[in-house]
Amino acid sequence: MSQKVAVIGAGLTGLTTAYYLRKQGVDVTIFEKADRAGGVIQTYHQDGFIYENGPSTGVLGTPEAAELIEELSDLCQLEIADEDAKYRWIWKDERWVALPSGLLGGITTPLFTFGDKLRLLGEPFRKRGTNPNESLAGIVRRRMGKSFLQYAVDPFILGIYSGDPEKLVTKYALPKLYNLEQDYGSFIRGGIKKAKEPKTERDKKATREVFSMQGGLSNLIDAMVQKIGVDRLILKAENIQIKQAESGYLLSYNKETDLPFDRVISTVGAYALPDIFPFLPANQLAAITQLPYAKVVQVSIGFRKWEGIELKAFGGLVPFCEQRKVLGALFLSSFLKGRAPEGGALISTFLGGVRRPNMVDLTDELLKEIVQLELQDMLGLTKWEPDLLVINRYQHAIPQYGIESEKKLAAVTQLEEQFPGLTIGGNLRDGIGMADRIKQGKLLAGL
Repeated sequence: MSQKVAVIGAGLTGLTTAYYLRKQGVDVTIFEKADRAGGVIQTYHQDGFIYENGPSTGVLGTPEAAELIEELSDLCQLEIADEDAKYRWIWKDERWVALPSGLLGGITTPLFTFGDKLRLLGEPFRKRGTNPNESLAGIVRRRMGKSFLQYAVDPFILGIYSGDPEKLVTKYALPKLYNLEQDYGSFIRGGIKKAKEPKTERDKKATREVFSMQGGLSNLIDAMVQKIGVDRLILKAENIQIKQAESGYLLSYNKETDLPFDRVISTVGAYALPDIFPFLPANQLAAITQLPYAKVVQVSIGFRKWEGIELKAFGGLVPFCEQRKVLGALFLSSFLKGRAPEGGALISTFLGGVRRPNMVDLTDELLKEIVQLELQDMLGLTKWEPDLLVINRYQHAIPQYGIESEKKLAAVTQLEEQFPGLTIGGNLRDGIGMADRIKQGKLLAGL
């Protein structure tokens, strides 16, 4: 506990790490190049709307996420999404179709072909896959058929990774799905057996419910900063660089040089590692920095008076095969309180992704034109007069866990063994969701 620890990056992972280190009495300092904490999480209040830059919601997918929010409940309050969040829409043949949630729905929905519905009935009896690097597209085609890939998995992946299921490796991108086949021989059979397995009281905290915080996700960030201590957060720390010392590491930033630390925990993106850690061997580091990222444009749109179709769903996802120019949209005001004025609507739509990276380079005017043409048609608006429209671009929005994942993880392990006291975390490994980030942060703190 007498160690001095530097955490690089004040996103959700870095703050969670620092929070749990402080709880153990560790002398920790967080270094962040931006002028605020939270990474891409940032809430804005404008003209009666509450919108987010970055993620708008999370999923209580791990006990660690639920426990952290419980611990911070004196400073911020959890908001569980309304029932409408249980419904997802898929765009097919110029209309929205509800995504089925069970076997019966999968057989009756118009989303899938008759042949693939028959394949669905045979899914529990198919052989287990043997390729650990099989793509998500490959495993779904093999077990469920092409239409399930196009109209269930592809839009789902667009909603999570903004990615391409042909390039994502199931074992790393969706490890729970991969393990269903490996452990039980079937998605369906495995899902049924998993549901029947007894759960501990702690496991039950992972309810899988969609959540935000009352007033926005920034309240979660502010609560952690307050618990950690503002004096332990160094903002605007540009040109951060670490070098080895006889014992531990020396950290420099801006005009401050050679600050001694016993341990350094990185939570930054893979692309930022070479500049921060120039002493790491280039050949080993290359296995990590080759990690591809999706480029994404997020457009937040608010209407004081909503005159389109009734938005009773979490949102709508657009399969790539439908050839629309948006990836999908979240109907935030339909399931989170106070996100728009009464009778209005707040929508967050996304463009770009792995298969349309050039979208991030389009002008604001062209993006506005695309969003208007797409959403006015898809959401039944006879006129387009938004009261709020905010565009944000992300060059490194979401890491893609593809074929390079095995070498990437091996390189992380080798570097951490080779350089004691150095830990390489962040969303370059262990999942991209908010619950994944919180879980990893707690692990990095040694808990």
